[in-house]
Amino acid sequence: MSKQTPLAPGKTFFDTIRKSFADVPVDKSNDNAIPTSSFLEAAESLTTLFDVLGSAAFTPVKSDLTGNIKKVRTRQLAAPAESETLQELVRNELKGKKHTATEGLLWLTRGLDFTCQSLHQNLHAPTEELSTSFRAAYSNTLKPHHSFVIKPIFSAAMSATPYRKDFYAKLGDDPAKVNKELGAWLNALESQVGVLKEFLGRKEAKW
Repeated sequence: MSKQTPLAPGKTFFDTIRKSFADVPVDKSNDNAIPTSSFLEAAESLTTLFDVLGSAAFTPVKSDLTGNIKKVRTRQLAAPAESETLQELVRNELKGKKHTATEGLLWLTRGLDFTCQSLHQNLHAPTEELSTSFRAAYSNTLKPHHSFVIKPIFSAAMSATPYRKDFYAKLGDDPAKVNKELGAWLNALESQVGVLKEFLGRKEAKW
């Protein structure tokens, strides 16, 4: 797990990331098509948030996300013309009777949903500790899909979250600015996760 680089005064964590989900253009006129490159860059940026959480217990969580990002990107690089959007990538991969990237996207979506629900709940419950929010989100997202071998590993991470005040301090020294930027980031992430959950639930996205 990488260590977080100290922030400059007045800056927030969101100033340091390469791509925010708020900057991923979703084409609402084309069945909410999500551009593959922008989305994967935003997802990679999200994984650095686990460095802010600061515990080695989150290494498996971060590795799970990065591994699934890699599966989707491998398919994109192998067939770029057929993978400009995530939806096109899935449809075209499944036409070829393969599903490695599609399955990777499904698990990536679950991992992003977990992260989004954890922080969304915590942001809107000012007195709640991260461990409570993360446990609740894990039960709602990843836990039903995890084996009995994996569940204890992720449960250990839920217990290793920092104190709320320490986590938010690492996101920036201006609480109002941090809350505003975190809220905008989470709203965009929640919207895109919703689009992907709906799409991946369709018959055309099954293998």
